[in-house]
Amino acid sequence: MKKWFAILATGIAAAAPIHAVQAQIGGPVTRIVVPFAPGGARELLARTFYQEVAQELGQTFIIESRPGAGGAIGTSNVGRAEPDGKTLLMAASSHFVTAELGAKPHYDPIKDFAPVANIGTQSYVLMISSALPAKNVAEFIDYAKKRPGELNYGSAGIGSSTHLAMAYFLSSAKLDMMHIPYKSTQEAANDVAGGRAQAVIVPNAGVGAYVQDNRLRIIGVTSRQPSALLPNVPAIAQAGLPSYVFESWFGLLAPASTPAATVQKINAAVNKVLAQPAVRERLDTQGVIPAPSSVAEFNKVFLEDQKLMARIVKEAKLTRD
Repeated sequence: MKKWFAILATGIAAAAPIHAVQAQIGGPVTRIVVPFAPGGARELLARTFYQEVAQELGQTFIIESRPGAGGAIGTSNVGRAEPDGKTLLMAASSHFVTAELGAKPHYDPIKDFAPVANIGTQSYVLMISSALPAKNVAEFIDYAKKRPGELNYGSAGIGSSTHLAMAYFLSSAKLDMMHIPYKSTQEAANDVAGGRAQAVIVPNAGVGAYVQDNRLRIIGVTSRQPSALLPNVPAIAQAGLPSYVFESWFGLLAPASTPAATVQKINAAVNKVLAQPAVRERLDTQGVIPAPSSVAEFNKVFLEDQKLMARIVKEAKLTRD
C-alpha cells in the first residue's frame, strides 16, 4: 500500500496519488520516497525540511511512503526511477545493510544511487534495565561478560540502526547477548523496562519519556562527545569503550546518472534550507545535527559509511535470520 503526502511550493497541502497531484497543478512533482511506514523517523525528518526545499526550488514536492522488505521496496523504486531529479530517496546509514546481510535486493546500494544532500547526523543512547546492578558502561560490560549468552537486547528489527548500534557495541566490548527484534524501538524499550530484555539502544531524541518511571537507566551516548540533549550522560567512548562511536547520517539520494547540474541544484537548495533557524530548531527536537555538505563531501561520507556498515555486519556476524 502506498501513501502520499503532498505539498505545493506555495504551501498548499494535499494528499492524493501522484497522477492526481500532477493533474491538479498541471505539471510534474518531485517525490521524496521514504522506504518505511508513515510515522517513522525518516518520514518525520523529511517533514522538517521538504516544504522549504520545495519553495526554494519553486517546485512541488511530495513525501511518498513505500514500506516493505526492510526498506528494499521503496529503495528499489528509486533506484529504477528516471534519473531526472524528480525522484529522491530519504536514506540513512542502514541503506547498505540489506545487501550486507546477504539478501539480494533488486538494486546495488552504491552503483544505483547518486548522493545528493546530507541532512544531518543522529546519535543514540544505551539504556539498560534498572533492575540490573550496573550503574555505568564499565559496570554493564563487566556484568555482561560474566553472563555470556544469558542477557537479551532489543532493537527495532534486524538490520535497523538500533540493531547495528547494539551489535557494534557488543562486538567492540566482546560481549555475548541474545538479540530480540521488535517492530519498533518503543516495543523494545518497553520489554527492557518489563524485564524480558536487559538493554536497548534508541535514538537520542525523546529519551526522557523512556525513563520517567525509573525502570530504565541511561548509561551512555553513542556519539564521540556527550550530546547537547543529554549533557550529563557520558559518551560510551569516554566511559569504558574508547573504540566505540556510532552515528547515523540522513540524506537524499537520487538514481544514478542523474545529471550533475540537477544534483548540485538540489544540494544547494537543501544546504540553504538547513541554515534556516526554524528548520534547525525542528531538527534539534529530533536529535539531528544539521550537516550541510557539498555533493563531494556527502559522497565521501556515503562511501566511508558503507565500509563501516560492512565491518559491523562482519565483526558481529550478523545475518538476516
